Amino acid sequence: MIDRRHFLKVSGAGLISLAGFAKLKDSTASVQEKIKDEKLAWLLKEVKPLGAEDYAERLNKAFRLLKENKLSALFVEPGPSMQYFTGVSWWRSERTFGFLLFPERHPVWICSAFELDRAREMISEDQEIRTWEEDDSPFALIGQTIKDYGQNTRLAMEPSTRSFIIYGLKKEASYLEILDGSVVTEGCRGIKTEKEIRYLEVANRITKLAYREAFKKIREGLTAEELANFIREEHARFGVSGSGGPSFGPASSFPHGSRQRKNLSPGDVVLVDGGCKVEGYSSDVTRTLVFGRPTEEQKRIWDIVRKAQKAALKACRPGATCEDVDRAARKVIEEAGYGPGYKFFSHRLGHGIGLEGHEYPYLVKGNKLKIQPGMTFSNEPGIYLKGRYGIRIEDCMVVTEDGARILGGLEAQSIEEPFAAD
Repeated sequence: MIDRRHFLKVSGAGLISLAGFAKLKDSTASVQEKIKDEKLAWLLKEVKPLGAEDYAERLNKAFRLLKENKLSALFVEPGPSMQYFTGVSWWRSERTFGFLLFPERHPVWICSAFELDRAREMISEDQEIRTWEEDDSPFALIGQTIKDYGQNTRLAMEPSTRSFIIYGLKKEASYLEILDGSVVTEGCRGIKTEKEIRYLEVANRITKLAYREAFKKIREGLTAEELANFIREEHARFGVSGSGGPSFGPASSFPHGSRQRKNLSPGDVVLVDGGCKVEGYSSDVTRTLVFGRPTEEQKRIWDIVRKAQKAALKACRPGATCEDVDRAARKVIEEAGYGPGYKFFSHRLGHGIGLEGHEYPYLVKGNKLKIQPGMTFSNEPGIYLKGRYGIRIEDCMVVTEDGARILGGLEAQSIEEPFAAD
């Protein structure tokens, strides 16, 4: 077992710094007088940076999953999983860099020799770094490390590992059994701790507040680029980098936007999807409104979508399957005459959210994974009328012991009132 005293002693690129929290809190305080959001102020008081104990807890859970699945080790290259388990941020290149995680052992790093000094700035001295020269094979080095420390030849690969690394291992270390490592990475990252949930809560609330302020600047003739800039500026006032992608009129009938561009006119649907990151954790929020007076049809479709979102929230609870939640929302939309299947609600209900904006697990037909407390998802039903307009409402939610709740509050009330007062 790894304990907090013997974990990482990384520099600024590793464990999240108190300075980052200070910047976030100071920036938020500077706009607090205008926005007067007491809930955000309270959340910021409660949020704490990650510490050595958090990384130790993550590694210990990974050790358990490695042993339960009789895996020798897990290989992780740069990306969100590396950040999750070690706090180290590195870049992906043609030179293989990563770490091997063996049960009850500190990560063993694989690094190009000429990058050793730079790596040592982020990796503590009590962790082994094995290097390879430019004319050496990093894959042979990985194989030898498994021989030295592994209990067997079953090597799990982090799911996003690039194919050239897998092919290299099959060629240079053919005795290894290469396996999918998602049982470890998703088994850890899929369940959020209270600290991670706080980050998601803050991120989602900031995005909703940023939208709310930006929407006050909507005017006739506005371009999507101008509204996107307003949203970016409002996020920046909270000390975070955030964005929103607006679609106007017929472009909103494309779930992820269109290359079509038009200036805003009365009666246009405005659909905005975006988010930000707080300490690496993502928000994802969509709101749909109408510039001017909405039609009765637009009001009715908005109400159907909101009813579907509420049905999904009610269905999302421990023991339900991911497909159950998708089905709950889709059933509402189909029964209202906008079916079958993906005809008008053309995508899955939602995705997991955390260090990545879209991550495991997914709320989609066929996914029979049982939902557990601590899982976090987007909840984003929509109805899209091709060539006319689309309506989607998206909030993120976290699974509790007996149900689920919306992250960041400020739920949509109506097509005229995209954010409730809470």
